[in-house]
Parts: sequence; structure tokens; C-alpha cells
Amino acid sequence: MSIRRILVPTDFSTPSREATEYALQLAKDLGATVLLFHSIQMPVFHVAALGGYVAPPSVFEENAQLGLQLWIDDADYPDLQIERHYEFGHPVTQITRFAEEHEIDLIVMGTHGRGMAAHMLLGSVAERVVRSAPCPVLTLHPGRELAATFDPMAEAVEG
Repeated sequence: MSIRRILVPTDFSTPSREATEYALQLAKDLGATVLLFHSIQMPVFHVAALGGYVAPPSVFEENAQLGLQLWIDDADYPDLQIERHYEFGHPVTQITRFAEEHEIDLIVMGTHGRGMAAHMLLGSVAERVVRSAPCPVLTLHPGRELAATFDPMAEAVEG
């Protein structure tokens, strides 16, 4: 079995960062293509204090595009082919569908390492992807530091 296409789902968190770095090194060693992927979930609530305003889908799409572009600096990996993709929908559904449609050989993703109570209440995207993916899934548990979330808009302002 050869690994030619590695899917790296990201929610822009620290565990996703660690998984991305691992996948990039693996792709470099194997000569594989990295497909970076973000699933956009539209909010299902509104804030009455804001008059029920929910940003239009285009705002979420622009943030996804910016986040994916800033997530990896292509100049750091001149010998790698890196693709960026995003879809609207539930992460588990979109990741597994994308993997099947794009003939992915391996999915590399981080886990948030939440406690048992949070896991029971929230479920685990990584766990559900492992159970439903059409290919092997490599999950990486986060380091000892608390998970932080990447904010593409803050990065763009700072950069």
C-alpha cells in the first residue's frame, strides 16, 4: 500500500496544528500530497441582543479561505504539493465524504483530549471519523499545553 494523498482536517486548534506538522513531515518523507480541509458549520442559534444577526455564509467562507491560506506557509515546503479545501456541513460527514471522493490514502487529525464527561456530552469528531472513514486514520493526542484556537482574522491583522 502506498500513501499518495494525505487528508488533514483542521479546526484551527492546537491539536490540529500538531497533526498538520506531523502530516507535512510524513508527506515529505513519502512524497505524498497534503490536502488540508476545513468544515464550516453555520451557527444554529442567534443572539437576541444582537437582533438575531448571524453573519452570512460568505463571511464564514472568507474566514475559512484565509485560515487555510495562513495555516501553512507553502514556502516552508517547496517540494510538497499542498491543496486547500473547505466545505459547509458537519465535520464528520464532510471529512468522510471528502476522503472517499478524493481517493484519500490516509487521514491525519488531532484529538482535543477532552475529559470523559465532555467526551460523553460532545462526542469526538476524530473518533467518529475513525469509525466511518474509507481509509486509515492516524489520530494524534495533544501535548500537555492547553489547546488554543487559531484566529485567521487576528493573524491577518498582525501579519
